[in-house]
Amino acid sequence: MLELKHAAPAPDGAVRPEAASGVWVPAATPFRANLAIDFDRYIAHCQQLLADGAHGLAVLGTTSEANSLDLGEREMTLERLVKAGVSPLQLLPGTGTSSMGDTVRLTRHAVALGVRGVLLLPPFYYKNVSDEGLYAYVAEIIKRMSDKRLALYLYNFPQMTTVRWSPALVGLLLQDFPDTIVGLKDSSGDEDYLDTLLERFPGFAVFPSSESLLLHGMRKGAAGIISATANMNVAGCRALYDGWQGEHALDLHKKASAIRAAVSPFGWIPGVKAILAARGGKPDWARVRPPLDELSDQQKTDLLAAVDAAST
Repeated sequence: MLELKHAAPAPDGAVRPEAASGVWVPAATPFRANLAIDFDRYIAHCQQLLADGAHGLAVLGTTSEANSLDLGEREMTLERLVKAGVSPLQLLPGTGTSSMGDTVRLTRHAVALGVRGVLLLPPFYYKNVSDEGLYAYVAEIIKRMSDKRLALYLYNFPQMTTVRWSPALVGLLLQDFPDTIVGLKDSSGDEDYLDTLLERFPGFAVFPSSESLLLHGMRKGAAGIISATANMNVAGCRALYDGWQGEHALDLHKKASAIRAAVSPFGWIPGVKAILAARGGKPDWARVRPPLDELSDQQKTDLLAAVDAAST
């Protein structure tokens, strides 16, 4: 069982930042033929997402193919967005890596730009690590940062990382670092896990990653949603977020959930990109970085038919 430890108390004078809420989109990353980031298209996509109703952008996460980007590309992405006029307070970049030094570097860079917070994947290379080890990892990052502006959102995606932020560990981190641990993105799809967090930690900014859990989560106190399919259905996600207490909430939930379910069999990253490519008339939007594979022409046809059917 995890025991109470106080390896790194919160910095003196730390002020808990206002937590993010609403619809935050993990913006997909377009690539040129040479696999370099197409920043012009990327910035235009991000600006359009905000114009269409996104509260913010959870960039440089799984859907963004962040783990296929090098550190310089990840830093440049944030710099380009801010230079283009995107408010840093509308950014929740992923900064978690398997290396503590790389994670601190990316986190320090993001915080210096003034972002709302950062999404922290657990170190995901070593398997079967203990809660004590994960606690020590987070505590050391906070210690090395030593910055009262730091707002950490834990990123729970055990299907990809095989590492889970357990409720017990979340509670301990909240207890020891209340001015730094702000929220959590849950990509597990585990309703019981989501409910446990919402029930045990009221006020903690928990974001499910699926439209199918948004209505349920909002009714129990979730902060909003961070969903891959918001890249191509941000208006539907925003309508559900805004109307979750209204008479049409169930209809909005069913439609948004159906669109997400239509994309699921094709893979979130290639699926979302294929839809963006088709809708924008830009075939190269569908390009992904190896080792991922772009959808075949037949898969693209089937995907678009499924999404069109779910959208009616």
